[in-house]
Order: sequence, then structure tokens, then C-alpha cells
Amino acid sequence: MGKRCCGLVKQGLCYGFCLLGLLGFVGLIGGGLGDWAWLATGGSVGFAAEKGPSQQQAIAASEKAAPAEKSPATPAAKEAEKPPAAKEKASPPAKKVLLAGAAASNITPWLDEGIVGGWSAPPGTYIHDELHARCLVLDDGQTRIVLVIVDNLGLAREVCEAAKRQIRQHTGIPEDHILIAATHTHSSITARPANVLKPEEDLSQYSQFVARRISDGVRRAIVHLAPARIGWGTVDVPEHLNNRRWFMKPELKLVNPFGGLDKVRMNPPAGSPDLVKPAGPVDPEVCFLAVQSAEGRPIALLANYGLHYVGGVGPGHISADYFGVFADRIQQLLGADRLEPPFVGILSNGASGDVNNIPFQKPRPAKKPYEQMRYVAYDLAQKVCDAYQKITWHDWVPLGMQQTELTLSVRKPTPEQLERARAILAGAPPIPERPHEETYARRIIQLHESPDTVQVPIQAVRIGPVGIGAIPFEVFAEIGLELKQKSPFRPTFTISHANGSYGYLPTPAQHALGGYETWLGTCRVEVEASNKIIQAILDMFGKMK
Repeated sequence: MGKRCCGLVKQGLCYGFCLLGLLGFVGLIGGGLGDWAWLATGGSVGFAAEKGPSQQQAIAASEKAAPAEKSPATPAAKEAEKPPAAKEKASPPAKKVLLAGAAASNITPWLDEGIVGGWSAPPGTYIHDELHARCLVLDDGQTRIVLVIVDNLGLAREVCEAAKRQIRQHTGIPEDHILIAATHTHSSITARPANVLKPEEDLSQYSQFVARRISDGVRRAIVHLAPARIGWGTVDVPEHLNNRRWFMKPELKLVNPFGGLDKVRMNPPAGSPDLVKPAGPVDPEVCFLAVQSAEGRPIALLANYGLHYVGGVGPGHISADYFGVFADRIQQLLGADRLEPPFVGILSNGASGDVNNIPFQKPRPAKKPYEQMRYVAYDLAQKVCDAYQKITWHDWVPLGMQQTELTLSVRKPTPEQLERARAILAGAPPIPERPHEETYARRIIQLHESPDTVQVPIQAVRIGPVGIGAIPFEVFAEIGLELKQKSPFRPTFTISHANGSYGYLPTPAQHALGGYETWLGTCRVEVEASNKIIQAILDMFGKMK
């Protein structure tokens, strides 16, 4: 009996251990399958400290069902019990980022149309270098602005507005945040109507082409937007600048196309013994803005210099003049060739309406085509490159652009001038001592037929501490210098030929001296226009400071 009971006990223990083993094996399989299922969804199987989801859920459930006995709270535990707002300080504000992108659109015209900028318009017969619309887009996170510099003598306002409409339609950038200016090369075909005060209903074929290519360039620049840093600098380069308006000896009679006498002469013969002194100053300061990627890759450089143009091209040649040579040369000097996206060098025209590159007191020997152009552009680029090395770079600066419409009176001919102009155009012989009398007869008729007033767009731009005034005229140096002096921004510069092309803008004092730039038809708006424009820009600067 005892032996039988003992046997039964042993057999029961054996079955019991087997059952426990079977349950353990099932548990192991179940746990393993859970871990494999978790791994298949992206988890990891590790040691006891790296629990799978099924294990974590089980532990959480057991802790919820049987809470542990409370122990005295440690300082760390007390800190953990505080609400999140109490134990976490406010996170620092996100770092501001400046975005920049640049692109250049080819706007080279076709051959056989008239090259404008002189007294005649010979047909273009050869393309020496390609023309471009060079585009720079900047974005400070709140404001996006566009700067476009175009290789052309002067763009009609209607061309600029057509481009701006297309840009807004494709990108949402408002028109008053877009600046479009011409370089004033004298070696391309026209992109404005015969009378800028009476725009034609339809744009010319080339004007439409330019507007579309400007829009294309801006859209491509936006594609290139990337975090960037920006810097700026100035350098004086006076050696290429000469005021072209000169007082002459009093015995020399300076007759104008209307029979009156001027006190100064534009572009007198170099080396003439009748020279007395220049009638105005020059502005030797080159201002420039440079942007590069966060990694240091050059994106663009926009420079500004108060030099009308250089010239000296071959006959019938299409050329961007020294503006294009500078853009190419600064790219070489900065080691920015063959980058992706491509680097864009830009040179804008400053307050240069009465300034050119002719040394009137010390005539220079004749040079081959493009020789002087390269000399000036290479020297300017080298000096900008040297100043570039001293730039202090900034990861972010505030941006701003404002625009106002200024109403100016249109100058009108006297009854006597109008009568003489009609006679000339009817076949009366010009008076020999009156220069270009027939040309100005046509211009007098245009002014007579034009509206009494014209609205012109005036812009002011802020890029960090840098100020830019954008004026749709050929601006005299004195105007640019006055803006620099009175502006709250340092540095400040003027981009002329901006958002339109309405002719010369002398000061009232220069009007009193006469000369080509003040003649009726060369200057189309009221004598006080420069003072009104300066004040409008200063008012906008004040709002952005």
C-alpha cells in the first residue's frame, strides 16, 4: 500500500513537472512570436532593458492594476511630479533664416533692328556678347523682394509692368516688391515706344520677349532659393569717372537747338583750350551686396557704380557694354565659375546722368574696340573683389521695399518753339548753328501732344542697413550724393533707369545752366522733379528704418 502511494506521488510529480514545462514552452513561443511580430513593424529585439510593446503593455497593465506602495518622495521624484509648464522653460525662438536665389535670362535680340543710344540707329549686324536679365531674390521669412538688372538702354514702364504681372501670377510676389532696372548699354535695340509719355497700346515683339524672360529668370531664381548669408561693402574708384558737363570760356557761344544760349556744354572736345571746369561732381563710391550659401558657395553679387557706360564697341555690334564684362570678371575673381546653381554677377547703373569715362583734360590715345571697356570693368571688378575679402557676413537681415506714385508736370514748348518745330518738319531748312534742330523739332511735337502730367514709380529698398533708391530717370550725380548724405541707411546708393525710362533728371541748379541734358525733349518733366523724388525716397526710407 505504501509503495503504491509512493508510486502515485512520483507519477503525479512527473506529470506536474511536464505540465509546467509545457506551459513554459508555450509562454516562450508566445513571447518570441510577439517579439518577431514587433520586429516586423520596425521594432528591435534586445535584452531585458529593451522591452517589446507586448511586454511594455503587460507591465503597464500590471502596474495599473497593483500600484506599488508609496515610498518617501525624493527631490527628483518631487521635480517629476511638477506640471510640464513648471519644469520646462520656454524654448528659445526659432533662428531667423535668410533665403537667396539668383538666375540670369538671356535676352539677346535678333539682328537687323536699330541700335539705340546715339543720334542715329544703325542696324545690328553682329552679336559680340549675349545680353541678360540678371535676377536676385531675397526672403527674410516675412518679406520677399526681387531685384532685376537688364542689359538695355532703358525699359518702358509698360515692359516692367508686364514682367511684374507675370511674376505675380506665377509666384505671388506683389508688383511693388519687384525692382526692374536697365543698365543703359548703348549697344542694343529699343524696348520702349517712340514717346514714353504716350505709351503704345501693344508692346513690340522684343519688349514682350524681354518681359517674359525677366519673369522666367525670377521664377528660376525662386527655385534656387536656399539658406544664405549676406554682406556688403564699399570702395572708392574715382579714376574712371568724369563729369561730362563743362563750363567753357565766355567768348565761346553755346547755342542750343532752340536758338538760346547755354552756360555749359555736354561732351566738349577732349583737350580743348576752351575748357574751364566741370559743372558738377562725380560719385566715386562703388557699393555692393554679396550673398552666398550657408556653406560659403557664392550665389550672387550686385554692385552699383555711377558711370553712364563705356562704349567703344565695333560697328553694328550688340553688347552689354562694361556691365556684362564686370559680371563675367567678378565671377572669375571669386572662383565662382561652373557652379550649380550658377553664380550671377550684376552691375547696376548709379547716379550717372552727367558722368562718363572720357578724360576731357587729358585725352587718351585711341583704343581698339572693347579695350577700354575691359580695362574699366576688370579694374572695377578687382577692387570689388579685394573689398569682398573684408566682408562681415550675416545669417539674416530685415528686408523692405516701398513704392509710391509721384505725379510730375510735363514740360511744354512755348508757342514760338512749337511754330518753329512745325516749320522744320514741314520742310524749312534748319539753322546751321542750332545743333540737332530737326531731331528736337520732333521731340517738341511729342511733348506738345503728351499729357500735362505723368505718374512715375519711385521705390525705396532696405536690405539690412543698406538703402537703395530706385528712380526711372537718368539721374545726375548730385542727386545720388544728396540721397547718400540724407539717408538713414549706410551705405545708400541709387539705381537709375528703374521701373521705367523717362529721360534725364537734372537738379534745378543744373537746369539753370542749360546743356544737352536739360533741353526740352531730353528732359521731359518739371524743373523741381529731382527735389520731389529725393523727398519721396527719404520719406519711404524713414518708414522702413
